[in-house]
Amino acid sequence: MPPSRPAYRSAVAIATLYAAVVAVGIWLLTYAPTADAIGYVGGAAAIGAVSTFLGLLVARLRPANPVGALLCWIGLTPIAVAAGDTYLSVSAAGRVAEWSWLVAALQGDWVWWYVPVVLLVLFLPDGRLPSRRWRWGIAALLADALAIQLVIALDPGSYRPPYENGQPMSTVAVAGAAVLLPTLLGFLVAAAVSMVLRYRRADAVRRAQLKWFALAGGFLPATLLLCWTGYAVLGRPDEFVLVGLAATYLAVPAATTIAVLRHDLYDVDKAISAAVTYGLLTAALLAIFSAVSFAGGLILGRTSAVAAAGATALCAVALSPLRAGLQRQVDRRLYPLRRAALAALDNLRQGTNAGTARPEQLEDVLRVAMRDPSLRVGYVLPGESEFVDANGAAMPEVDGHAPIMLGGQRIGLLAGAASRELLREIAAAAALIVEVVRLRLELANALRAVESSRARLLHVGYQERRRLERDLHDGAQQRLVALGMTLRLAQRHLDDGSVEVDGLIDEAVAELGTAVAELRQIAHGLRPSSLDDGLGPALAALTRSSPVDVRVDLPPGDLPDDVVTTAYYVASEAIANAVKHAAADRIALSVGQADGCLRVRVMDDGRGGARVGPGSGLVGLTDRVAAVGGKLLVDSALGGGTTVEAVLPCAS
Repeated sequence: MPPSRPAYRSAVAIATLYAAVVAVGIWLLTYAPTADAIGYVGGAAAIGAVSTFLGLLVARLRPANPVGALLCWIGLTPIAVAAGDTYLSVSAAGRVAEWSWLVAALQGDWVWWYVPVVLLVLFLPDGRLPSRRWRWGIAALLADALAIQLVIALDPGSYRPPYENGQPMSTVAVAGAAVLLPTLLGFLVAAAVSMVLRYRRADAVRRAQLKWFALAGGFLPATLLLCWTGYAVLGRPDEFVLVGLAATYLAVPAATTIAVLRHDLYDVDKAISAAVTYGLLTAALLAIFSAVSFAGGLILGRTSAVAAAGATALCAVALSPLRAGLQRQVDRRLYPLRRAALAALDNLRQGTNAGTARPEQLEDVLRVAMRDPSLRVGYVLPGESEFVDANGAAMPEVDGHAPIMLGGQRIGLLAGAASRELLREIAAAAALIVEVVRLRLELANALRAVESSRARLLHVGYQERRRLERDLHDGAQQRLVALGMTLRLAQRHLDDGSVEVDGLIDEAVAELGTAVAELRQIAHGLRPSSLDDGLGPALAALTRSSPVDVRVDLPPGDLPDDVVTTAYYVASEAIANAVKHAAADRIALSVGQADGCLRVRVMDDGRGGARVGPGSGLVGLTDRVAAVGGKLLVDSALGGGTTVEAVLPCAS
C-alpha cells in the first residue's frame, strides 16, 4: 500500500499539477509551433520531470519528510514559467483568449524560482526546521513572494515583453520593490546561515547529507565560470549560462535525493574536494588565458593567432603542476583525512627506504593519520586465502572493508570507519607497502618452517640413530659376539675331540644367518630393498596386500635416489593413513613425471578432515618432502575424502 502521510499526498498533488501544466504547455505550442518555443517548453518539461520523479521517489520512501514535496515543487517551477511565457506570447498575438488577470499574475512568476529552494534548505535533511521560529519566517517568506508578485501585477510599467507599454514604474512599485526584494534576498541569506549553523551542530550522518546539498550548490559559482569561459573563448556567454542553470537545476534534486536516501553512496568529501579543485583550476587557467591573451592582444593585435596559441600553450604547461598544488591545498582544508593518509604513506615509504621505519607499521601509521583506532590492515599470504595481521596471526572477519589489489590479485584488505571510497583510494595507494609486508611475512613463515623442520629432522635423526644403536646392540651385535665365541671354542677344541666341531659350526652358521637377516631388516628401515628394482615395482609390492588402484606413468630413465625414496615413503605413509584412519572404500595411487617434477598423489573417499599439525604423520612427510626441495599438498574436507600430493623436483 502506498504511504498516506501528508507530505506524500502533497508530492502526488504537485506531480499531478506538473502533468497538467505540461499538457497546457503542449496545447499552447499548437498555436506557436516554432522551434524556439518547442525547445523552451520541452527543455523545461524535461528538467522538471527529473526533479518531479526524484521528489516522488523521496516522498515514497520517506513519506513523513516534506523534502519530496519540495522537490516536486521545484520540478513544477520551470514548466510553469515556460508555459506562462508561451501563453503571454500567443495571447499577445491574438491566437488565444487574453485574460488580463492571468497576464498580470504571470509578470512576477519568476519569484517562485526562489521560494521552494529556500524551503528546501530549511527542511534538509530530516524534514525538520532549524527552530520553531522559522514557522513564522516561512509565512513571512510566502507573504513577501506574493507581495512582490502583486506589486508587479499592479504596475503595467514593469511588464515583460510582449506586454511592455514603455511607461516607467510608478513610485509605489519602486518603493515596494525597494523593500520586498531585499527582504527576499535576506531570506536567502538567512536560510544559508541556518544551514551552516545546523551543520556545526549535526552528527556525522547529518553533516554528510548537508555536504551533498552544498556540493550541488557549487553549480551556481560554476555557472559564473561557464559564463566567463563563454565570454573569454567565444565572446558570447548566453549558451554557457543556460547550460550552467540547467545543470544546477538537475544537480540540486539529484544531490538532495542522495542526501536523504543514500548519503553514503559516494565519499562526499572527495566529491567536494574534486569539485573545488577543478573549479579553482578552471578559474586559474581562465585567468592565465585572459591575462596572456590581453597582453598578447595589446602587442600583436586582438585577432592575433600567435597570442591565442601562446595563451593555450601556457595553460597546458601549467595544468599538471597547478592541479597537483591546488589538490594538496584543498585536501588540507576540505578533505583532511585523505591528505593525512596519503602523506603518512609517503612518510612511511621514505622511512622504509631510509631504514628508519618498517613497512609493518602501516596499520599504526594509518590509524593515527585517519584518526580511527579501529582501522585494520589484513594481508593475504601467497597461496593462501585467509587474512592475517602484520604479525602473521589470523585476522577475524571485518565489515566495511576495501580490498587491496595488485596486478589484478587481492593481496589484502583495509577496514575502518571511513567511507568506502576513501578506503579504496588509500588501499590503492598502500598496495606496494602491503605487498612488501606480505612477502616479508611469507619469508618469515618460511624461515620458521625451515627452523622447525630442521629441528624435527634432527630429532628424528637422533631417534633413528638411537634405534639403530639399540637394534645393533641388542640384536646383530650380540649374535655376532656369540658367533665369535662359538668359533673360538671350536678352534680351541678342534684337535682334542672333546667338542663336537660340526655342531658348533652348524650353530655358528645359524647365528650368522640370523645376524644377516637382522642387519637386512635394519637396513630396510633406511632404504627399502624393493626399490632396487625401481619405483614402479616397489609401489606395486607395497600395494599388493591393500585394495589400492595403482597407476604409474614414468618415462624411461633413472630418477635421483633421494627422490625415489621420498616418493616411496609418501605413498607408503599416505596409504597407511587412509587404511587406518579414513575408513575409505577406495584408494587410488598415481605417480607421474611432468615439467621436471615427480608427482605422487594418493586419493581416498574416506571421512576426510586430515590436517598437517603436531602429532600427525603428515608433519614428518612434509619435512621429508621439503628436504628434497618439494612441496606436500593436502586437501581433506570433512566428508569429502583426502588427497595427498607430493611434488618432487627431479630435473637433472
